[in-house]
Amino acid sequence: MDLAPHLEAGQLDVEGVAGVAVVAAAHSDGYAATGHLLGLLAALPAPTAAGERFWSDLWRSSGTAYLLPVNIKDSVLRSLAGEGTALARQVLSAVDEFTPPQRFAAGEVIGQALVESDHLPDLKTQVIGELWLRDLELTAWRVLHADRRSDDPAGRKAFLDAWTSV
Repeated sequence: MDLAPHLEAGQLDVEGVAGVAVVAAAHSDGYAATGHLLGLLAALPAPTAAGERFWSDLWRSSGTAYLLPVNIKDSVLRSLAGEGTALARQVLSAVDEFTPPQRFAAGEVIGQALVESDHLPDLKTQVIGELWLRDLELTAWRVLHADRRSDDPAGRKAFLDAWTSV
């Protein structure tokens, strides 16, 4: 938008404010999905000594180290700054590697942790874990989809042209 970084908000004219609003709206889906992705991870035990058993069980049950805190730390930190595509790609790579038995076992481990932390004893741990995994996958997809969509002005114009000519 070519705005000088030293400008105060009071110095923006209507066109400048509209430009900021357009940029914010174009990226809001991606930011919201990234926030939700982080929220899903925050529901799991923290990667501290207290959560070490959970992460070890998740690794053994899933058969992949992609989701271990040491392997996603940098991506999580970038996501906290609003850039969630690396974390989304890593999440999708991890769940793509699961065999059906590994997914089932990982869902059980995740569900058990969520039942204990959210006090949901009336729901089966496997169901909770599977719902969490589905939400994680779909949210990661939303992050990637929003990123792809926001960077393609020619694609947006072609879409608009196609739909306005129908």
